[in-house]
Amino acid sequence: MMNLLLCIFLTSLTILFQPPFRDDFPTLPLGATAPEFNLPGIDGRNWALKDFDKAKILVVTFTCNHCPTAQYYEGRLKQIVTDYGSKGIALVAIMPNDPKSVRLDELGWTDLGDSFAEMKLRAKERQFNFPYLYDGETEKTSQAYGPVATPHVFVFDADRKLRYGGAIDNSERIQKVTKNYLRDALDALLAGKEPAVTQTKAVGCSIKWAGKEDQVKAYMEKLAEEPVAIAKADTTVLRELRKNDSGKFRLVNFWATWCPPCVAEFGEFVTVNRMYRHRDFELVTVSINQPDEENQVLRFLKKEQASNRNLIFSSTDRERLMETFDPEWQGAVPYTVLLDPEGKVIYREVDRVDILAVKRAIQKAMNERKPW
Repeated sequence: MMNLLLCIFLTSLTILFQPPFRDDFPTLPLGATAPEFNLPGIDGRNWALKDFDKAKILVVTFTCNHCPTAQYYEGRLKQIVTDYGSKGIALVAIMPNDPKSVRLDELGWTDLGDSFAEMKLRAKERQFNFPYLYDGETEKTSQAYGPVATPHVFVFDADRKLRYGGAIDNSERIQKVTKNYLRDALDALLAGKEPAVTQTKAVGCSIKWAGKEDQVKAYMEKLAEEPVAIAKADTTVLRELRKNDSGKFRLVNFWATWCPPCVAEFGEFVTVNRMYRHRDFELVTVSINQPDEENQVLRFLKKEQASNRNLIFSSTDRERLMETFDPEWQGAVPYTVLLDPEGKVIYREVDRVDILAVKRAIQKAMNERKPW
């Protein structure tokens, strides 16, 4: 009994004195010296503070892939480099987030997460003209600067003293911008003057500090408990599926358990659904297995945790069912179609998909219909 009580007591002490999760790293104050850093860049080299010694002014920007606000400013950061690079101003971007602390539903406004590999893809696609550095491994540099959101800019003078910190401008929607904080600060410093505005609030996505892995794990476990079901798809169901009056973008994947490419890529569709389902999006999978194979199909769906809408052909007359959904479909699987809310096909692929291309098609379509 005493051993049991001692065990409970020691366990309580462990919980009580466990180091707390920290997200309270103070933001660098005005006048402070730029903290040193040495971080890997997407260009294959490491970048340190000393690499910018020749710059009259240094802009350190904390940004990331997944945040929609940060994405809004990618073009504006590139334009800053274009407009001010010849004037002796350098800009470096640092990705501060721990990728393991980002939940799938937090990726609903992006095609890419915040891993180093995905940073390389984003920089290549958007043709970044500035160094893009990864701090997701330790976040030590980010902790030293103390950004509160992405994006968050820090402007340092020739002595590397902080002269401006905060937002790039006053609206993520460029057509609504009335105050260009970053440009005004740069113009003032180049003219040897004090910026009229030295601090603003950095509006954007919160920094994903390390320590939230357990929260992410709990979220994934909750998703795994969602019920998985399957229903019959006859001509009426398939006709309505193709018409799509759901008010959502609908991704339809036709597959079969005997199709190796279908099975190999199926989990990627489940992930896509988990990323975008809280927006105007839904995934529907349709198995072309024989109707008497329904239990086999359902077992596979449960293994894949496919809690989205799942269908199976209701009869052995596959040709008629396929013709009902899409007369142009010749019958090969996997077959994937993305429909807009009016039923227009905006993406179609026979055989395995490029899942990044699918995500980009979904993002582009949803963002054009409903701006951020």
